[in-house]
Amino acid sequence: MPDFDSFYRAMNGRDPFPWQRRLAQWVEATETWPTEIGIPTGLGKTACLDIAVWWLASQAGRSPATRSAPTRIWWVVNRRLLVDAVTEHADSMKRVLAEPSERGRTSSSADVVAAVATRLRSLSSDPNGAPLEVIRLRGGVETRTPSDPSQPAILLSTVPMYGSRLLFRGYGSSRMVRPVDAAMAGTDSLVLLDEAHLAPHLRTLLAALDECAPNRQPVLPAPRSRPMVVPLTATGERDAASRFDLDAEDDAHSEVRRRLDAPKPLEVRHCKPQEVGRILAESMSDLLRGASAPAAGLVFANTPKTARVAFQHLQKRSRSSSSNVLLLTGQSRQRESKRIQSQILDETSGMASGTLRSRRRDQHLVVVATQTLEVGADIDAEFLVTETCGVRALTQRLGRLNRLGRHAHARAIYLHAPPPATRRGSTRSSGATDWPIYGEEPGLVAERLEAASTENGGRSVDLSPRKIAATLGPADDKPSRAPEVLHGLLWEWMKTTNPPEGEAPVEPYFAGISGGDNRASVIWRAHVREDERLWPRARDFEAVGVPIGELRAALDSQEEVHRIGLDGLTAEKVSSAALRPGDTIVLSSARGLLDDFGWNPSSVATVVDVSLIDRGIPLDCEAIKRVCGQDVPAVVVDRARGVPQDGEEVDDDERREAAAHILQAVRDAPVPEGWGEVEWRGFVESLSSDVQEPRGEIAHLPIDARSEERRSDELDELSLTDDAVQLDAHGDAVAERALAIGRHLGLTSSLAEVVAQAGRLHDIGKAESRFQRWLDPNGTGDGSMLAKSNMPRHRWQAARAAAGWPAGGRHEALSARLVESWLSQDGEEQNLSHDLLLHLVVSHHGHGRPLMAPVNDHGAGWVRSVIAGNCVTASADLSQVDWCQPARFRRLNREYGPWGLALLEATVRLADHAVSARSVVVAVEGQA
Repeated sequence: MPDFDSFYRAMNGRDPFPWQRRLAQWVEATETWPTEIGIPTGLGKTACLDIAVWWLASQAGRSPATRSAPTRIWWVVNRRLLVDAVTEHADSMKRVLAEPSERGRTSSSADVVAAVATRLRSLSSDPNGAPLEVIRLRGGVETRTPSDPSQPAILLSTVPMYGSRLLFRGYGSSRMVRPVDAAMAGTDSLVLLDEAHLAPHLRTLLAALDECAPNRQPVLPAPRSRPMVVPLTATGERDAASRFDLDAEDDAHSEVRRRLDAPKPLEVRHCKPQEVGRILAESMSDLLRGASAPAAGLVFANTPKTARVAFQHLQKRSRSSSSNVLLLTGQSRQRESKRIQSQILDETSGMASGTLRSRRRDQHLVVVATQTLEVGADIDAEFLVTETCGVRALTQRLGRLNRLGRHAHARAIYLHAPPPATRRGSTRSSGATDWPIYGEEPGLVAERLEAASTENGGRSVDLSPRKIAATLGPADDKPSRAPEVLHGLLWEWMKTTNPPEGEAPVEPYFAGISGGDNRASVIWRAHVREDERLWPRARDFEAVGVPIGELRAALDSQEEVHRIGLDGLTAEKVSSAALRPGDTIVLSSARGLLDDFGWNPSSVATVVDVSLIDRGIPLDCEAIKRVCGQDVPAVVVDRARGVPQDGEEVDDDERREAAAHILQAVRDAPVPEGWGEVEWRGFVESLSSDVQEPRGEIAHLPIDARSEERRSDELDELSLTDDAVQLDAHGDAVAERALAIGRHLGLTSSLAEVVAQAGRLHDIGKAESRFQRWLDPNGTGDGSMLAKSNMPRHRWQAARAAAGWPAGGRHEALSARLVESWLSQDGEEQNLSHDLLLHLVVSHHGHGRPLMAPVNDHGAGWVRSVIAGNCVTASADLSQVDWCQPARFRRLNREYGPWGLALLEATVRLADHAVSARSVVVAVEGQA
């Protein structure tokens, strides 16, 4: 195992700072992390990811039962765009570990990386898997979860995305996937909570959950049975036990010292509340006029509205001052924000910290931003103007000014305005002394800055990282109150299959009562099908979060919009007045309300449907016209889809000819509004005329024959594979994979045996005759039972109806009955392992928490199977209810804890997913 210095140098091309080396040594020696890491901004806190990965690899030689390093590393931050920024570092680590010899690395460095990668691979149940998985969770529309609980992974998440998963209500997750998400958040996880002062309630919640739901029998070794939370904040509690700070060795390091002493002179100015946007712009213009060369300036506003006003004023001024003015807020889509970020980080004209030597600006660069750039952004501005704010916010904002100590001319302006006299929904008087977002603290900040200025002869105040804490004093922000989490509430949230009506929302428990997210997500589409289903599935990169009141104000009061279901596919029409926080809605591309810089209620320009960029164009006349303005005859579109013409089938040659005609029409179209020339031409040239009929149930011209939509647990589509698979072979393969996952995680031998047995038996309910007819309608198999069918997706539901299998019927209910019949044959009373086996079988698609819902079933008979050489029989009537399941579910949660039980479920489910993803299941040698 390479030492940390060698690993860091091989991964990053430079030596670690002293504090990074010292922290790695601390973690390795103590097998834990400090209670708080207080490293100032600009000194490489993202290296905590490197340290966590290195520590995990260092323990790969241990038995899983003695390993203390968590398998999953969460980087949690309360800013959506910063999740994107840290993802770049994580993705870089993933790429380097996957290909150690690439990127011109020396042979010795490649050997170091390869050694670590090999150790990481050994931790996973899949020896051919990647050394490291990286998942970003930044929106509430579509998300991913680790493919294997034993797979080393970095997950980059906002606070709501992590907190909701922890409490079994994962934003963007279907009800069936929520237990898996909860297991990934609540067990075997190191949670690096960046700028933890922005998430005080999450820290409190994690501690409270330990008391709320103690597990009597830990599923994993104690250090990994609960999340290991590490706050990262330079403005935290300096007297915290085992807080990790810089020391004398760091101060002796020339580069660290330069950054700590980077001059940041700040001047205080005053204005009226209604003038803030304009004066922010004027103040930046004043600073730029004194620049001797094209410079980079950063303007911080407290709200997107104020930022937009300042941006518009600066845009007007830029016409005469030769400036490139950008706006970056949290109210932008990934497409637009990436364009802006690329300009900010451009090596020649941008303001990235590492590009100073390559800069050759020919004009000023000014970025107007909200808190999106306040933390975690590795940028280095020469001038900064900020709206009034609190101690922590000002400390973070100044961290983007003269970040590396290389701009002797750096200057800052702090614009202080009295609090607004009234606020919507507030009863406070005109003499109120609290500001939106920051409470009373901005008044204290202004007083301290004025006092320091007076001591300095009325001149500006130097707020270098070494001096800022002494000048500003301790933070005096008061987080909002959060409700107390109780076991009864947690018990309700654990009911993911049957969530109770009127249950408590989870948001206040990690965001505070007054700090909850009151936004809805908006996406723009050129096409919504007549049956109100989306294609492609809604995804997070196309969404913009907008405060619900602002969204309602931008829409007509009676305007109807499509509200998307949790599956990201179904939609329903609702009035704008019916919208609620947390909703995701679809607007027509022609509706406007978005420009190149994000949400803009005054914009009427057509919005690009970004969902199509990596998927293709649906074969629908209206959709094609809305995307590119071309009228394609309906008969041509129908022919490309294979719709019979005048009662005659369309052959393959005719389909290809029609598809080619449509593709040429699209390519002949002029560049549509909103698209760039290069972007549009790249899109149309990547389109293929090889028509696909994806599992999203709409034919389309794909992008380079991309794979189809993902399968759904809800419709039993995991029973579809490229090749038909025998039932016994599938069960054995899942048992083998589940056992491997359990052993690599460090489950006890008894628990590992139960998850393996659950994997072997999970699908035996498919032996029911109607389900077999569904899988093999024509009886073309060799007579053996099937677990997987190779029929086309578009025939799946029709085949179900023809087979007589009731809509909504769950084969796992029959699997559990057969297992229960087998267990009763030994004459022993039910015990906990019996309970666990039954639950893992019945919950392997996410149902049975706590109940499996019945369906109308009029053609039921009996289902038969053989388990361990014993013939077993059970009723196949899916209208029957197992009323023992809720009590069983409660017993298991008490014994293993909510997250421990969820992890055992995830082990079986993800083993099933992994095996089902193979096109051919090889024979399993021996017994798992």
